[in-house]
Amino acid sequence: MKPYKIKKSKIDNRRGLYASKDIREGTKIINYIGKIVTNKQVENSSKYDNDKPIYLFTLNNRYTLDGDFHWNTAGLINHSCDNNCDYDGKGFKVWVSAIRNIKKGEELTCDYGFGFDKDYKQFPCKCRAKNCCGYIVREGSRFRINKKFAMGRNKTNK
Repeated sequence: MKPYKIKKSKIDNRRGLYASKDIREGTKIINYIGKIVTNKQVENSSKYDNDKPIYLFTLNNRYTLDGDFHWNTAGLINHSCDNNCDYDGKGFKVWVSAIRNIKKGEELTCDYGFGFDKDYKQFPCKCRAKNCCGYIVREGSRFRINKKFAMGRNKTNK
């Protein structure tokens, strides 16, 4: 029995993966699969622009895994600022693993790890977690957005 099942996501009203049984912290849940492409191909192809969903996982400074294929079930995992899974890769293999105990019926989520740059507003976050900053930005960079919001509130309160 697979440790997940596909259901309608509460995060984006599309599809997501849910735990079909209790999953222990550290468990490898699903392999993130796709086509290995060079980083140069990613830079030069219009397939990978930010105007459409992209499912890229950087493997190293030379290669990226393109998971934008219908057979990559792991691509259904949604972003959450309070994620219960993380990507665990070695070489050209990437697994989605539980970073805490996950209860049966809980949606499987990862932190997509997007950087904070000028385009961050293109990726609004719908996770509704208590620590959500409103955009899909990696945990280590969310303080920048929270700081921007705080600065904006201070200006309007004066």
